[in-house]
Amino acid sequence: MRHMQKNYLKILLHSFLWLLLFIYPLVSLDSEYLIYRNWLSLSSIFLVFYVNYFFLVDHFFLNNKKVHFYILNGVLIIIQYILLSYFLKFKIFHPSIEGVQTGEIRSGAMTTVQVILPIILSIGMCVGLKINTKLNKNKLTLQQVRQNQLDTEIKYLKYQVQPHFLFNTLNNIYALIDSSPVKAKASIHSMSKMMRYVLHDASTSKVPLVKEIEFLERYIDLMQLRISSNLTLEKNFPVINQPIQIAPLLLISFIENAFKHGIDAVQHSFIKIELTIDNHRLKYSVTNSSFPEREKVTDSGIGLENLKKRLELLYPNNFELITKEINRQYFATLTLNFKE
Repeated sequence: MRHMQKNYLKILLHSFLWLLLFIYPLVSLDSEYLIYRNWLSLSSIFLVFYVNYFFLVDHFFLNNKKVHFYILNGVLIIIQYILLSYFLKFKIFHPSIEGVQTGEIRSGAMTTVQVILPIILSIGMCVGLKINTKLNKNKLTLQQVRQNQLDTEIKYLKYQVQPHFLFNTLNNIYALIDSSPVKAKASIHSMSKMMRYVLHDASTSKVPLVKEIEFLERYIDLMQLRISSNLTLEKNFPVINQPIQIAPLLLISFIENAFKHGIDAVQHSFIKIELTIDNHRLKYSVTNSSFPEREKVTDSGIGLENLKKRLELLYPNNFELITKEINRQYFATLTLNFKE
């Protein structure tokens, strides 16, 4: 439909421009023979322009058959010259002898230059127009290819998060089956709600921040079911009263990483989660205890690296991601500029 609309607009534009060109001699010239000469010249230009526009430029010039293009246009110009020479012999293209000053009578050579030169220029204009159209089309195609590649990469990265999250959650539930079947049953119910979000809500490009926070809350509750009492956990999520939307599954990596690498079975551990909103800026930070010797045993996997790649694709030049470890504490901070 859009392609048809563009074609209609193009036809209307061409028709309007040619109509103006044919009307112009009527309002700018006084002598009938000059009007007829202009119309004859315009008719020749019209014919040559559209022979090139619909056939010669596409089939020869743009297909690297430029020699054929020049030869065919040369033949076309010669034919036009012969036809013009023939038609210019008719009386309607010459002034009447009575009451005409000598300066009004144009020589045949001058008439030839006036008619043939615009024909050559019209060929050049047609070539330029076609080249510009092709460049725009190629640019649009390239943009579409790049966008498709970008969408594919984003989907790939997002789908990596899903099995990664599922693997961690199932491990957590598995550990509860023997020690606390009741908790395991409750965790499966909670996990079903989380998976509904992952598989349905998170399949879109943007989700309400409220739902993303609900997902984080459920994940934290689920992980706490099997955590020993030596963990101190603080969380501070704001009450969202704005229609803020962000890319789905963007905030889970920090918390996954904290639960996976910031907790020790014997030593005291802590996790502090904080999220704030200021106009169009989101600041999200997770600080947790760090156990370097454990990092050597268990790799962090795709989590933070995946997050960085997704941010680069989804929010280029609109985010700041900082991760650092100081005095056995791990700091992860994301500052994100988003548009509602």
